[in-house]
Amino acid sequence: MCGIFGYYTFGVDKDLRAVLLTLFNGLKRLEYRGYDSAGVAVELVDPYPISSKQVGNESADGSIAEENGLHDGAAPLICKEVGKVEALERLTYDTIARDQVELERQFKNQVAISHTRWATHGSPSAINSHPHVSDVHCEFVVVHNGIITNYKLLKDFLMRHGEVFLSETDTEVIPKLCKFVYERLTEKLAFPKLVMEVLKKLEGAYALLIKSTHYPGQLVACKRGSPLILGIKDGANVRRTSFSRIRDAEDAHWRSTAIECWVASDASAVVEHTKRVIVLEDNDVLHLQGGGYGIYNTAGGDVDEAVPRVLLTLQVEVEQIMKGGFDHFMQKEIHEQPESLLQTMRGRVQFQRPVVGNPYLTPRIKLGGLVETAETIKRSRRIMLCACGTSFNACLATRQTLEDMCDVPVVLELASDLLDRRCPIFRDDTCVFVSQSGETADTLRAMEYAKAKGALCVGFTNTVGSSISRGTHCGVHLNAGYEIGVASTKAYTSQIVAITMMALQLAEDSISKREKRDQIIDELGQLPGKVRSTLMLDVAMQELAAQLKDEHSLMFFARGYNYATALEAALKTKEVALIHSEGILAGEMKHGPLALVDENLPIVVVATRGSMHKKMESVIQQLLARSAKLFILCNEGDETMLAYEQQGCKLIQVPETVECLQPVINIIPLQLLSYHLTILKGLNVDQPRNLAKSVTVSEEH
Repeated sequence: MCGIFGYYTFGVDKDLRAVLLTLFNGLKRLEYRGYDSAGVAVELVDPYPISSKQVGNESADGSIAEENGLHDGAAPLICKEVGKVEALERLTYDTIARDQVELERQFKNQVAISHTRWATHGSPSAINSHPHVSDVHCEFVVVHNGIITNYKLLKDFLMRHGEVFLSETDTEVIPKLCKFVYERLTEKLAFPKLVMEVLKKLEGAYALLIKSTHYPGQLVACKRGSPLILGIKDGANVRRTSFSRIRDAEDAHWRSTAIECWVASDASAVVEHTKRVIVLEDNDVLHLQGGGYGIYNTAGGDVDEAVPRVLLTLQVEVEQIMKGGFDHFMQKEIHEQPESLLQTMRGRVQFQRPVVGNPYLTPRIKLGGLVETAETIKRSRRIMLCACGTSFNACLATRQTLEDMCDVPVVLELASDLLDRRCPIFRDDTCVFVSQSGETADTLRAMEYAKAKGALCVGFTNTVGSSISRGTHCGVHLNAGYEIGVASTKAYTSQIVAITMMALQLAEDSISKREKRDQIIDELGQLPGKVRSTLMLDVAMQELAAQLKDEHSLMFFARGYNYATALEAALKTKEVALIHSEGILAGEMKHGPLALVDENLPIVVVATRGSMHKKMESVIQQLLARSAKLFILCNEGDETMLAYEQQGCKLIQVPETVECLQPVINIIPLQLLSYHLTILKGLNVDQPRNLAKSVTVSEEH
């Protein structure tokens, strides 16, 4: 969805060129979230340029002396453009050159905000792009990720009081409401207090950055529903703590300290600057002023008192968010899967069977996040797997493993559908919420619904500190590494492995399942190598893509564990190659889909060895009887399938593993196929049309 990036400095010398470079690089780090336009707002007049020599040089009226006179409330430079960040970059530098602004101009205090927009209200246009302003003087400037559900009521109210709206967006009501509240104050409020008054009127989800000419040199950030983090880099040898109360921000002490901060929707935008971050929680209001910061929560009793937030250290390197020699992020992430799978299992799986002692006393699987709740999960009435998109397909791929290992009913729920139905959830249910980002709006709201019903909530995410990882009672981190491409690849396979490991841990004390369980764990150790071998099909998939790139439809048939493979392959083909594709449960073939089969429609049949092998052979025979154009994904050395090659079928041969892990291997060539289809069609594989990486708003918001 939309990406937010703010840059705040105090007591740190930066010229305008460096500030703009930081903003544009930050926006480029957020491009993977999906967007159609972008904008920046940057100070051209230093709002608070205090050098160490000027500390304490207040005038008689309490204002601070500046190098070039008292602050005149000059409006920031705002540039907005449709298209990519590069287009915004060109526009900004052209504007600066036209206005003869010096890029070498130094700032000791800078408050700059920027935004990538994914259209929800109004078409992509410069007018609808962020930042949005309160008036021509830019008294209040706002960037926003989320949806304000009551914006029409607020807009009508403000229009009756003379406000004129220029855009079609819901966001524009926020700066205008700030101005409306400010003009009616009987006495000036602190900036965060003013914003809190405005937040009382807003309904929906938001992450906001707000700056104002009435509060020069200050920045306020707010979060409800949409993700937001604060990255902090202190000045050398400075020991700093946050404000205890809102009024502390006016203390002269904070004028003698230096601070450099970044506020962003995602850690990928700040990791190159600092690894020290604070993850803001719902209803948090962050205030940056002088050399300090304060975080307040509007849901608490005393909103004037700062709330403690943990300063985390990111365990991620800049290299992880770079392409690393590959042409595209999706290509890189497909080829990273042997390592990402190993990282998901590292320290959690004992690959060698114990040779001495009681095997029941030597656990081969240990997920630390589930140790305290494992017994509760095993006693559950049922296990509910809840997710959206690719994460839902990962749940589907592992449902049977959970049923086999745990002997507990397992149900699947699409998060949006669960919320629509408000289905019954009981206190003795275990609800597992799966999300790569940990911020998926529907999954997050489904989690809140389940918690309210008293169920045990378990989270599987790939993002430390995400809303789902913090909101669930327990959970597992995937450790798959950063995933930048919009189409999820390595997170999908890591999700399958992680949920499978949960099933294996829950079956630790089962005598009857011991041998089957040990076989699966043995194969987990072989899985990264087999995935690496499967990646050697890259050239073959490129050749297959060349045959299929002009097709308008593509079908995938499978059943059993691999029904998820069919759905996921179809999803990848839809979202990046923009080819209509369907994943069909082969058992339902005669109930409608068979009518579509002819000699022109390409069909991929997943027929690897396992309990469904003979049934899939029957499916192939029925399709061939109707002159179907078949591509069969099978195991290496499968004589039964090799016979079909003589009948004109194209074979995609992959290594064999245990049936419950076969979907991990089977999806690899189909990921490669969707990637090459997209490239051959000349499309943007990392940022597909109309899609966003993290869906952080929902229709109800």
